[in-house]
Amino acid sequence: MDIRQLQYFVQIARLNSFSQAAKSLYISQPTISKMIRNLEIELGADLFYREGKSIRLTDAGEILLTKAQNIVDSFTSLSSELDSLRELKQGHIQMGLPPMVGASFFPAVIGEFHHRYPGVTIRLHEDGAKKVENDVETGLLDIGVIVLPVDQGKFEFFSILEEKLELLVPAGHRLAGQECAKLVELAEEEFILFREDFMLHDRIITECVKVGFQPKVVYESSQWDLISGMVGAGLGIALLPETICRDIDRSRIAVIPLTAPVIPWQLGIIWRRDRYLSFAAREWISFAKGIFVGH
Repeated sequence: MDIRQLQYFVQIARLNSFSQAAKSLYISQPTISKMIRNLEIELGADLFYREGKSIRLTDAGEILLTKAQNIVDSFTSLSSELDSLRELKQGHIQMGLPPMVGASFFPAVIGEFHHRYPGVTIRLHEDGAKKVENDVETGLLDIGVIVLPVDQGKFEFFSILEEKLELLVPAGHRLAGQECAKLVELAEEEFILFREDFMLHDRIITECVKVGFQPKVVYESSQWDLISGMVGAGLGIALLPETICRDIDRSRIAVIPLTAPVIPWQLGIIWRRDRYLSFAAREWISFAKGIFVGH
């Protein structure tokens, strides 16, 4: 038994005619008769009384009609909903964003996507890049924005931004007037970092260790504006991406390019390599590529 047999059966019962049903379905009468006969053989019961040119349902046909109508209606509804998904009239995307990324890069992009596809909803989960990556891997999120690099065996990705970290010090700090600073010069400083679930937390500590010191971390936060505010209040120094530094209050904070080494900060959009993506998620990826990398 398949859905076409049930669709044909319901149409015959509705029109009370094999020939009219065949005409309405744009198939031949022998074809529809054969389909119904096969259905009767499969069910082991006659579905119609045939009396000359007129037909009527048997008791088995009456039972099947009630069930078949529900099945056909459900299938029609399913097909309509799937068409809506394919045409992006509806859909849902679960996307992870580190807090410092969302406000700077994505409101305009999400706004444009929503304007183009108003029926698609995007639920944003603001977490550190480590958690975002883990949630994409486990399937809690469809898409995530993280700090690259990423495990290419697990994830598909594309880069959306490449920048460097810059040094933030209080306006009266000994390094405030320098044109640039070396990481080793910060060995005795007190650091304000993002929390451990942010990739920059480990990245900064690793780079400090490479040049010969373990940074003294005095505060951790998930908010870049709180970090910069604490720097401005003289509570320590911080390393933040260039884009974030453009919005820093320069009256209380000096922003200094960091050299030797330069610490790169590269953002990317990731999704699981081996997991099904919804029509909406695939369109978001294509849309974001078009904006960020021009593809």
